[in-house]
Amino acid sequence: MMPVYLVLNAGSSSLKFQVFALGDADEPRRLYRGLFEGFGTAPRLLIRDGAGTLETDEHFGDGSAFGHEDALLQVAEWLRAHGGGYRLAAAGHRVVHGGINYRAPVRVDAEVLRNLERLVPLAPLHQPHNLEPIRIIGQRFPDLPQVACFDTAFHRDQPEIAQLFALPHAITERGVRRYGFHGLSYAYIASAMADYDPALAEARVVVAHLGNGASLCALDGGRSVATTMGFSALDGLPMGTRCGSLDPGVIFYLLREMRLGPDEAERLLYTQSGLLGVSGLSNDMRRLRTLAGSDPDARRAIDLFVYRIGREIGSLMAALGGIDALIFTGGIGENDAATRAEILRGAAWAGFRLDETANAAGGPRVTRGGGPAAWIIPTDEERVIARGMGEALGETRRLPAL
Repeated sequence: MMPVYLVLNAGSSSLKFQVFALGDADEPRRLYRGLFEGFGTAPRLLIRDGAGTLETDEHFGDGSAFGHEDALLQVAEWLRAHGGGYRLAAAGHRVVHGGINYRAPVRVDAEVLRNLERLVPLAPLHQPHNLEPIRIIGQRFPDLPQVACFDTAFHRDQPEIAQLFALPHAITERGVRRYGFHGLSYAYIASAMADYDPALAEARVVVAHLGNGASLCALDGGRSVATTMGFSALDGLPMGTRCGSLDPGVIFYLLREMRLGPDEAERLLYTQSGLLGVSGLSNDMRRLRTLAGSDPDARRAIDLFVYRIGREIGSLMAALGGIDALIFTGGIGENDAATRAEILRGAAWAGFRLDETANAAGGPRVTRGGGPAAWIIPTDEERVIARGMGEALGETRRLPAL
């Protein structure tokens, strides 16, 4: 039977998954991609095959008490029923935080799991959900190998100076430093750039991962040298519901003058700010674009998002000593021509020359010659996890980009 990898990305109320076949061919096949969403409200299981054809759209009734364990068992049952000729060889997991020590994918054992649980205070809104499926699979399927792949790992080789805050050394030693996130996405882009232009592999590149979560990363020769997210995934750009960079004095004001508790302040900054907070309408860029012509608050939210991206591109250019290319990825970066156009017009000072026609058509190159290039490259974090699983489990064959 052909071995397959199950790749999992667990959120607070959803479970994304993909299945990759590891046959004799050099290039793996993506067999299925799925989403189990609506835990605790209206659970729904969506599964498509590798070509995108809908295989399953199952609803479980409003208020069904589904959690990660129920979802995993449903997915396992579906795979048993539809996976004829395949053998589940391992499960891989997106884990937001690997701390200082985990610089590469790692096979999970009891000690690794304990170490990752110690990092929960560094990513309290993400890490617990990432680790829950690892525990469930360990209990339900103890003989199945599991691999953790980290969003922070890609940035661990940044220069030390890029990872430091100007805080006392004793606090830095307790783990308060710049970690950076979205590393699985940036790792994929770094591996795929040369397929679009061989020169990008050694170039000075800023990658814009723009979606409900958003950040930028400066790559020099495919390696991370600086990124906009720091200690937490709250830092950097404004996002769908997160505020991005914030004067620390604002936190003191929220606690002292507005009498918010730490948990209330955390919810405000993570779930009530960003595009949603500024617009008062939505965290969905598509809706804001629809409303921007008539609603000044929607327009203001978009303008702030684009302005902050422009500011941070300049900062990362300083870290790189110049720029050869800008790459857009993520849901907004890949699909929102208007946002790309506004960012590139704002970066005209750096030599970018927007190609309106190519941008409207979805690229892949969206600038004209005579200056640095801008590209659209769809990301594939799940494929990076599959690659990492092969490395951690001793597979000699790497999984190339599709």
